This record gives sequence, C-alpha cells and structure tokens, in this order.
Amino acid sequence: MTERIPAIVLGGTGYVAGELLRLIAGHPHLEAAAILSDSQPGAPVAAAFPHLRSAYPRLKFSGLEEIEALLRGAPRSALFSAAPHGAAAGLIDRLLGASESAGNRTHCVDISADFRYTSAAAYESVYKHAHGAPARIRQFTCAVPEHLASSPTPHVAHPGCFATATLLASVPLLALGLTDARLFVTGITGSTGSGRKPTEGTHHPQRHSDFYSYGALSHRHVPEIAACARLATDIDAEFNFVPHSGPFARGIHVTVQASLKKPIDSAQALEALAAYYADCRFVKVLDTAPRVKDVATSSYAHLSAVTNGSSIAVMAVLDNLNKGAAGGGMQWMNRLLGFDEGTGLLAPAPGWT
Repeated sequence: MTERIPAIVLGGTGYVAGELLRLIAGHPHLEAAAILSDSQPGAPVAAAFPHLRSAYPRLKFSGLEEIEALLRGAPRSALFSAAPHGAAAGLIDRLLGASESAGNRTHCVDISADFRYTSAAAYESVYKHAHGAPARIRQFTCAVPEHLASSPTPHVAHPGCFATATLLASVPLLALGLTDARLFVTGITGSTGSGRKPTEGTHHPQRHSDFYSYGALSHRHVPEIAACARLATDIDAEFNFVPHSGPFARGIHVTVQASLKKPIDSAQALEALAAYYADCRFVKVLDTAPRVKDVATSSYAHLSAVTNGSSIAVMAVLDNLNKGAAGGGMQWMNRLLGFDEGTGLLAPAPGWT
C-alpha cells in the first residue's frame, strides 16, 4: 500500500495529541493532515511540540472549518480525538457530519471520556453535564483492544489509562472465574496523566519527591472500568479504587487484589494470565515484579501475579500516554482501517528514561 490515509488530531497542544502525532509520524500508512487548535490556527505545531520538529517542520495548527473542508474532500480518513471531555463529543459530531455529507468514510477513535458510556444518562451521571452528541453514542464501542477482537461499531472510545491498566489486570480474574467479583485496586500515575496545564497538586514540581492519594473510592473512572469489565466478561464486578499521584512523568502501576474462589499457587496464576493473553502481542506476563521503566513510552503492558493461597495480587504497568491513550487508540484505528493492529507500535521501550 503506497497511499497514505489523512489523519486528523483533535486536542490542540495536549500531551496525548502530541503523542498521537509522534505515533502518526512513524506509521507507514497514515499522514498527519491536520491538528485542531481553535485558539491558535496557523501557528507552527513544532512550537508546541519541539521534540516533533524533525517530523513536522512545516505543519501548522488548523481551524475547525479547515478540517471540515479536508474531511469533505477525503474519501477515507482517520480522526483521533484527544479533546477534553465535554468538548470532544460536539467536535466529533460536527466533523463526522462533514465527512458523511460528502459520502466519505471516516473512522474515529475518541480518547476522551465522551463516548465511553452506552447512554447519555450514564455519562451525565458521572460528569454532571449534558452529553454533547447523544445520537452518536450508539456508533461507538468502548473496550481495551485485548478484550474485544473487533469493534461492532464504526468508531471506538478508548478507555482511560487507569482503566486500561486495571482492566488488563482484572478481566482475566473474572473471565476465568478465579476470584470473587469484588476487587481492590491501587493505582499510581505519572504527572503527564494530569494534562499539560499545571494545577495545584498536579503540576510536576508539586509532585516531585512526593506521593499521595486522591479521589479514594470515588474516582470518576470507576463506572467506566466496571462497564468495560461487564462487556468483556458479562460479570457485574465491584471495583474499590484508590488512585495515587507518583513522582515521575510517564507511566502507571496498578495492583489489583481479590479473594480466590479456590486455592492456586503463584505459578498457576501466572500460567493462567499467560494463557489468557497468549495471542496479545502488547501484553507480556512476567514471573518478576513489573517495572514502569520497562514500558514507559511504549505500547506494551507488563503483568505479574502472586498468591498466598486465599487471595491474589496482579500487578500491571503501562505507559499512560501510549498504551493507556494514544497507542491504544492507534491499535484500535489500525483495526478499523484494516491494518495489522501492531502497525507503527512495535518499538520497545527505550529504558533508562
């Protein structure tokens, strides 16, 4: 295949938008056609993302009308949304409408929270505002790629980074009937998970050399995690989640604990996890404790597990901007476009970050 499919990124100067552009630059079948910024159309993308200057020396931010025109003229295109929740749905609806009005085919992967729920009411109960495009919800499926072989809908909502890590650790326990449906989750995320705009408690200088929890047992991603687990297993599980802010920039470490239905040893637990993910190239099961540095910036997730006879602990690490966001979104887009899911994503972590 020599033709490159135009890729559009919504998300302005955000970290996930930058990571999407980095992945698109290395993709053999995609070409970055536009990145939306209503506040600074015409400004050079390299000014916001200096590390991408060599890949995009001339690319400039586009306005919404320019992207609409692009989608009307492109028979096939890829739309990635890393816009903020609450804003993403309306933008996606407008741009998909422009493509559809011209009889073109655009696939969308939304990395915001706007299409992660199966109804407007479910979304509104969590985010406390009206959904921006309720008629579009049925066109999106939300799942971790490893837990759904293909999407039944033309568009996909990628779960959040905490959700991805938690689900990778939890779903095999539920699907294989190894544990009760009551799970306890401790998650630690790097500072990039809080976005580019510094705020009290999320700005990296505040987090450096510090460690603390937030949103204990009330984090807004818990309903999303439960919904994705239900889709993957048909089980209504209870997730008791305590997130923490870690003193590093990239990565997530999650530990999931649950009571075993019958005793198994650690070797049997590892064997069960490895068998469950045997066909999943981006999930590696280790017999040692997984480390964030071994996956940071990559599309890979590492898992391990230990038991004490009556309970199990599964540890999972992944990169929050890549596997937990842009990389997982690209994995889905590859599938939607008919490419091998690993296209442009197979580089290992650099280590020593």
